This record gives sequence, C-alpha cells and structure tokens, in this order.
Amino acid sequence: MFSVHLLAYYFSKLKEDPTKKVDRFLYSMRLNDDQLRDVSARLLQEMQDVLSSQSSAAESIKMLPTHVCSTPDGSENGDFLALDMGGSRFKVLRVKVRQQVGKKGGVEMEEKTYPIPKELLNGKGSELFDHVSESLKQFIDTNNIDLEKKHPLGFTFSFPCHQNTLNQGVLLNWTKNYRARGVQGKDVTRALMESIQRTGGMDVELLALVNDTVGTMMTCAFDDPYCEVGLIIGTGTNACYMEELRHINLVEGDEGRMCVNTEWGAFGDDGRLEDIRTEFDREIDAASATPGKQIFEKLISGLYLGELVRLVVLKMAKKGLLFEGHAPDALRTKGKITTAHVASMEQYKDGLGNTRAILEDLGLSPSDDDCVAVQHVSTVVSFRSSNLVAAGLAAILTRVRQNRKLKTLRITVGVDGTVYRTHTQYAKRLHKVVRRLVPDCHVRFVLSESGSSKGAAMVTAVAQRLASQRRQVDEALSSLKLTQEHLGYVKSRMRAGLEAGLKSKGPSPVKMLPAYVYRTPDGTENGNYLALDLGGTNFRVLLVKIRSGLSRSVRLYNKIYAIPLEVMQGTGEELFDHIVQCISDFLDYMGMKNTRLPLGFTFSFPCYQKAIDTGTLVSWTKGFKATGCQGNDVVDMLREAIKRRNEFDLDIVAIVNDTVGTMMSCAYEDPQCEIGLIAGTGSNVCYMEELSNVEKIHVPQNGKEGGNGGTVEEERTEAQAKDGCEAGEEEEEERSSPNVRMCINTEWGGLGEDGCLDDIITPYDSAVDRESLNQGRQRFEKMTSGLYLGEIVRQVLLDLTRKGLLFRGHVTEALKTSGIFHTKYLSQIESDRLALLQVRSILQQLGLESTINDSIVVKEVCGAVSRRAAQMCGAGMAAVVDKIRENRGLDHLDVTVGVDGTLYKLHPHFSMVLQDTVRALAPQCQVTFTLSEDGSGKGAALITAVARGGPARS
Repeated sequence: MFSVHLLAYYFSKLKEDPTKKVDRFLYSMRLNDDQLRDVSARLLQEMQDVLSSQSSAAESIKMLPTHVCSTPDGSENGDFLALDMGGSRFKVLRVKVRQQVGKKGGVEMEEKTYPIPKELLNGKGSELFDHVSESLKQFIDTNNIDLEKKHPLGFTFSFPCHQNTLNQGVLLNWTKNYRARGVQGKDVTRALMESIQRTGGMDVELLALVNDTVGTMMTCAFDDPYCEVGLIIGTGTNACYMEELRHINLVEGDEGRMCVNTEWGAFGDDGRLEDIRTEFDREIDAASATPGKQIFEKLISGLYLGELVRLVVLKMAKKGLLFEGHAPDALRTKGKITTAHVASMEQYKDGLGNTRAILEDLGLSPSDDDCVAVQHVSTVVSFRSSNLVAAGLAAILTRVRQNRKLKTLRITVGVDGTVYRTHTQYAKRLHKVVRRLVPDCHVRFVLSESGSSKGAAMVTAVAQRLASQRRQVDEALSSLKLTQEHLGYVKSRMRAGLEAGLKSKGPSPVKMLPAYVYRTPDGTENGNYLALDLGGTNFRVLLVKIRSGLSRSVRLYNKIYAIPLEVMQGTGEELFDHIVQCISDFLDYMGMKNTRLPLGFTFSFPCYQKAIDTGTLVSWTKGFKATGCQGNDVVDMLREAIKRRNEFDLDIVAIVNDTVGTMMSCAYEDPQCEIGLIAGTGSNVCYMEELSNVEKIHVPQNGKEGGNGGTVEEERTEAQAKDGCEAGEEEEEERSSPNVRMCINTEWGGLGEDGCLDDIITPYDSAVDRESLNQGRQRFEKMTSGLYLGEIVRQVLLDLTRKGLLFRGHVTEALKTSGIFHTKYLSQIESDRLALLQVRSILQQLGLESTINDSIVVKEVCGAVSRRAAQMCGAGMAAVVDKIRENRGLDHLDVTVGVDGTLYKLHPHFSMVLQDTVRALAPQCQVTFTLSEDGSGKGAALITAVARGGPARS
C-alpha cells in the first residue's frame, strides 16, 4: 500500500505546473509590495543620512553633487562638442542646438564611435586620454570644424567622481573593467585637457563633466521640462535627481536645486539588504571582481541578470527539478547565459522557442515543461530587478515631493540602458509598480534619445546659457549696488542738505521743518490726553493716560476708523468733518464728551509750522487729494470742524509729525533717544538740533520779537507762554544758549530733487519717478521707502524679461502694470530658506510661470533693491548722528534712535544692513536703535504734555 501512495505522489509531482515549481523554489526572490515599500524607506533614509553627512561614504550610496543646477529651458543656442566615455568604446559628437522663437529649439548631431584597445583600459591613464584626444582631433578634422574659434566641450564620464565645480571631477574608483593607472584620485578633466594640449591643433574649453545618468536626464529634459530624474538600467544601474541645494551639506549655498548622482548601486554595501538577498546573490557577489561592493547593482543590473538565471537553472538541474537532473559543462560555465538571453526568453510570442534554442545551444535536450520552467526563472529574476528599481525610484520621487511640500507631484523620469530598451516586458512592469508604490506621484517615463552623449552637450549648453545670463543679470544689478565711496557720497549730500535746510534763505530739497518741540520727556509728564493719528487710509482716536512718580506708566485706549476714498479725495471740509465725527463717536464710547481734554494731533504729511499748535500743509502724499487744504493751517481746519459740529470742545495743544511722535515715544523709555526714524511706506527722520543753528527761526534781540514777526508769546501755546512776562534779557539768554534745542522734522525724502543724487539714480529709479504722482520730487524717498521698493523691483524684472533673461522673455500684462509688485513681497521673498517656494507662488499670482532659476534671480533682485534702500537710510542716518556729535563738540556720541515702520520691522535684513552702514560711516558714534511701541499715538500725547513746559536746557 505504501508503494502505491509513493508512486501516486511521484506522478503528481511530474504533472505539477512548472511555473509553480519555480515559484516555490524561488520564493525568496518574489517580493511583495510591503517588502518593496520597506526597501524604499531604507533607501530614502540613507539618502537623507548621506546628504547630511551622517553616513560613511565608504559604506553607502554616494549622493555626489554634480553642480548641474538647471535643466534646459529651450533658450539654449550654439555649437558644442561632446565626448562620451564609459565602455569599451567612446563617442565624439558635434551637437548644434538652435533656439526657435515660439517653439522648442532643435538639435542636430554628428557622431562617430571609436574603440578603446584593451591594453589602454589597463595601461597608463595618460595613454588612455591621449587616445581620446587624438580621436577628438581626427573628428574635428574630418568634419571640417572651424579651428579659428574656441569650441565648448562637454564630457560624459560614466564613473563615480567627486566634483567641486561643474568642469572638474576627481575619480573615486574605476568600474566596468577599466583599470588605467594613475587616474584614480586625480582630476580627470585636467588629465583630458593635458592630453588635448599635447595633441595640439584644437581650441576647446571644457565646460562640463557629467555622469551618463545626468546626461540622460538632461537629454530628456530638453524635450520635457518636467524631467528632473535620470535612470540607467543597463550593464550597470544608477539614478540622479534634482535635490534642493539647501539639503546638500557638501555644497555652499541655499538657493535653488542641484542634480545629485546617487550612485545607488552601492545601496546595501553596509548590510541593509541582507534580508532580501538569496544564496544566488551571494554566489554572484563572491565570484565578482568587487566582493561586498555594489550590492544593489548586483541584484538588478544587466551585468548580472543572465548569470543569476544560470545559477538558478544549474541548481534546479542538480536537484533533479530540470532536465532530468542533467547539467552539462556549458551550464556550469560562468557567462553562458547572458542578459540578452533573458530578454529573448521573455519575448511575448517567441519566448518559449527562444528558450529552447538557448538551452539546446548549451547541450541540453529540454522538455516542454523544462522550457516553461526556465522561461519562468528568467521572469522571476527580471521581475525582481524591475521591482527593486521601482522601490528605488519610489524613494527618489517621495523625497522630491516632500522637499517641495506637495500633495501630488508631476514629474518625468528620463531612462536609458539596454535592459530597459531591449527587454520587452521590463519597462511595463517597472511603470506599473512605481505607480502602485507612489500613487501621489504622476510619473511619466521617457526613453532617452542619443543616450548620455547628447546630454553632455545639453549640460554644456545650459552652463553656457547660465553663464551668459549671469553676466547680464550682474550687469543689470550692478547699478543698484553701492560701494563705500557711493555711501560716503550719499552721507555728504545728506549733510549738505541738512545744513542748507536750516538756513533762513535759499531753497533746499531737505525741508528741515521746525517741530517746536524743545525737549524730550523727563518722566514728570502727567494727565489725560486725547490723540489723533492721521497718516493713511485708517484714522485712530486715542485716550492716553500718563502717570508720573512711582506709578509711572502710559495707558492707551483707542478706536480705528476707516477713511473712505471719496473722503480722502473730496474736499477739505468733508475730510475734517469726517474726522470730527470719528472723535465724537470715540468720546461717546469713552463717556468723556463733556471733558475738555488737551489734544495732540499726529498729522503725517509735510507741514510748515510757525508754532507747535499750527501747521500749514505743504503737500498731500499717500493718496490723499482733499481740496482746499494745501497752503492752509490744518489745525484751524480741525477747530472749524469742531465748531460746526458743536458737540464738544478740545484744547488743541500740538500738531506733530509721526516721526517726531516716534522719537518722543521711545524717549519716554530711553532719555538718550534724540532721533526718530520712519522706515515704512514713507521714509523720514527727525532729531534734536541746537536752536542756535535753526536760522529760519529768528532769535529775538529784545525778548519780544518771535520767529515769524510776532511776539514770542504769540508764537507759543498758552502753556508755553505762562512765563512770557519775564524780562527780555532772560528770554534772549534762553534762546541763544547752545543747550537749547528744538526737534527738526528733516523731511529727508526730498534729498535729490536738486539733482545731487543723479550719479547713483538708475534707469529703474527714473522709470518709477516718471510714473509717480509727484514726478521729480522725493527722490531719496523713492529709493528707500516701502511705497516704491516693489515698483523698483517690477521695473528691474520687466527689463530683465525684455532682455530674455527671465520668464523666457514673456512679458505679461500684469508685469507691465504699475504697482502690481507690492513691497510686502520683498519681505516674504527674502524671509527664510523656503523663500523660493514663496517666490514661485507670488510670480504665479502675477501670471508668470517661473523656473527655479527665474525664482533665484527674482530673489536676488529683491535683495539688491532692499539692501540699497537700507544702505542709503544708513548713510543718511550717519550724516545726522555725526552732525549731532559735531554740534556738541564731542569726540564720541552715544545716542538712541526710535524707529517705526513696516519696512524696518518686517523685512528680514533691512534693519541689520541699515545699522551696519551707520557703524561703518559714523565710527565715532555709538547708535542704538529701539523699536517704537505705538509711537504715533503715545508720542502725540507725550508731546502735548511736554509742550506745556516750553523750551528747556538739556
């Protein structure tokens, strides 16, 4: 009975499906999706570790920077030579790249393949490169290439190199049967150029050294701008991709991207893949020329697939599972089954017939089941290869998507290699598994035409384009870059403007308006004050409670009211009636309508003051155009509006500029604060000047005559004049004393109206001025304030685009629209390391499709414009602090500047550049910058409190 069962089992095995027999035998080679995701996660982690220098390069993938920072954009143009060296033969090519307006450029190629004698592969490196050089010379002569001009050369060198620049590379190690002596550890581009010089008769400039994987990516990127990954699956395997520059620790710089050559064939050299390796993989490795190296490559590349199939078939034959246990010598001989055989055996229709023919060539007489089984062995081995490549690609695609913080990624992979090209099923399997492993990536695969050879020329063409663009961009931005000599010039012009503005006669673009504020707070201020703040589209009313003594404090209560555009641009009467209506609402809100409060009015427009409670409007700015105001006293207009409403009464003590308010607000906390700076929508400075220097205020000779023809008492407020009956001699002594000071509102934005800044004004500044509402006015402000910086940037971008240096030369209607590029974008663009994402988002809002290089240039333009603005403000401030120091006859001055304004507060670099400039140009002054807290409101109330005390000695 037992023999019957044994015979039945034997016959059931004989009839078993041969594919199932192979599947059971090669179970460990069949990887499921969970295993593939695990492999992908391991590779992703190793990529990150190597990029951040947390892994030993000797035991891992290399992640080599290639210094290829841009893919083709279609504007490349020129004739290029290319060398492609990586196997037993090499190519020399002439590549003509032609830009075509309105469509993709074209590429024409001439090429010739030259053999490399075996003795050169193992001989001296100099002899190998001499052979390459002589072949290049022969190609140039044969193709009648013009010897009178220099030819750019690209060099595809398919071996691992460490590159410090695009046209330099140190060979790490030979692969692919190359053993030429004296090259490893040396710069191969230098070796090639030395050979070219020895050969003579050629004028070439080697611009780029690239790996074949990079060349493949660049070839495909010329036709598909989404191609940012290169993949080789041939005799060897490798991948490259565009990595964010900020993640590559071996390279300086944070902006943009750089292609990284992963050299992923070494993945697993540190033992990370031991759990998926089989006994056949270990046997392949042990018999190789590099045991323990290139583990991932030995699992998947064309150099090893055929040998893997041979080892599996041999073992199955030895176990009696194939060929009735027969294993001829040919089957036992290494290399008898090749990867070409594997591809042939897996052909859709002829695969079984091809399998039989291959086995018969090995001296076998296979049955039909033997042929089916051997064909299935080939399928399992090649399927594992494509699955592992898919896992590797999934790691790269995931990293790219995560780098760019995208939910979904659209990307193209450029592919080359004999396995991918010739194996009929390989590509389809690879695509399917990749899309299954990374469903959030929309991946397109493009087979490279002309392989890596064309890619070397494309890298060279891109390098030439970028170098040309770099020169032109640098030239355009050079006018915005100020030298120390330029800054010294701005300082001296500002100083001259300050001095001229203080004089009683003669015009001066720097107005130097007396503010009639004679001192800064000293802590004795006390009481409740109302403050108004008018300077933009919003208007504030504040109640400010100031307490002195031990409970010294300032408390603010405020409401914000909108000013409609029709009111801003209506009549003056309508504007001030609206202001009074807002005051009425606020007093109702605070329950103080029956209290006659002293009021300080922050009015952030240029005014000429005859006293602290008078202010004649010189001109409207910031979009205000209310009629009947210019040339009139705005304090009187406010008083008249209060009378018309007839609901409350106020004691208007002071009208102040926002710059003065900022200084006073900071001076309350820091007694050394004697300067105010506004760096926001507008730009302005005030400071405490010696009263004796203010010639436009007439110093009385008898104690009776005031600065405007009236008595001193008439020109003061009631509070200031409380001691006005004192003797004229005492008044003269007070007014003439060098220690009596007055705050001067410089209105420094007018500097340059007389042409004194023409030497540094650029065509971009002139364009901004022409399109402004006050052409020819406020030239300094138009170079330094937030109202204009975005417009300067737009003018620069427009110029660069018209020159074809940005956005492929496409000028959109938005880019031609004045005011579209807001200054807030400068702060966003320059804010942090994620700025390029912000740049692209902003440019998309403007209807501009930008490349990564476009974004880099836009950020550079923003930096140049904002840096110049900060430097010019710093130069102006240096003039102010040096004047104060010299006024007081000091060798060294310690002073604090109170600052307000969104540009200073929000721009990431403006404040630091400004302060550095002041330190450099005014070394004898220790200047501290303090941010103002609610300078306009708090400052107006403090001025009102201080004003009651009149002039005081410092």
